[in-house]
Amino acid sequence: MSFFNNSNDKLLYKKDEAERPFWISFSDLMSALMVLFLVAMSVAMISITEQITETEEVKNERQDEINELLETLAIETQSFDGITLRGQVIDFGERARFDTNSHKLSEEQGELLRQFIPKVLKLARNPKGEKWLKRIVVEGFADSRGNYLYNLNLSLQRSQRVMCMLLKKEVPAELNILDKQLVKDIFRVSGASFNALKYSEEESRRIELRLEFRNVDEIIYDRYASGEDDGKCPLDH
Repeated sequence: MSFFNNSNDKLLYKKDEAERPFWISFSDLMSALMVLFLVAMSVAMISITEQITETEEVKNERQDEINELLETLAIETQSFDGITLRGQVIDFGERARFDTNSHKLSEEQGELLRQFIPKVLKLARNPKGEKWLKRIVVEGFADSRGNYLYNLNLSLQRSQRVMCMLLKKEVPAELNILDKQLVKDIFRVSGASFNALKYSEEESRRIELRLEFRNVDEIIYDRYASGEDDGKCPLDH
């Protein structure tokens, strides 16, 4: 009896082996694919997280270095009465105020500009300044009286007047050749009309310097101004 039972068991075992499917079941295959997908997603998330962390570190480093530059400039500004640094804007206050309907500055005001601007240029030559400083915008302003387009042109002429004072020749505190070239390279002029009024009309007739810094991934191409000049201001013609 046991002999027949053993024989039957062997026959059943062989039959089961023969009938067992060779291919992996569909559910097992999907499970394996899901595991691979989760592994791939985990690796991708880790990579993206590392990139975001590196980008944030670079941005924080940029801001820290810009803050350091501005703190240095704030210290330099303290030796010039009436000139203040507000964030990234240099406000000349009463030291560079314009008369009504005028874009002219006095010789004393021009001399003050030529004494102060080398402090800003020193900042631009700082390794961190060379790394992040994009441009310096000279912004002229007008009060709210008069025609808009007239005031827009007047405010632009006021910013141009500052450039004339900085590039003027044979004057007290004249900028040297290298400083003049750097002024032409990184300074830009802008007229803001009466878009940013002060508390009074007199205070609104002013000029400001706005420092602009490049972004982390921003490329600044070579910016060398060409052409010789005689230091004469076209506004006087």
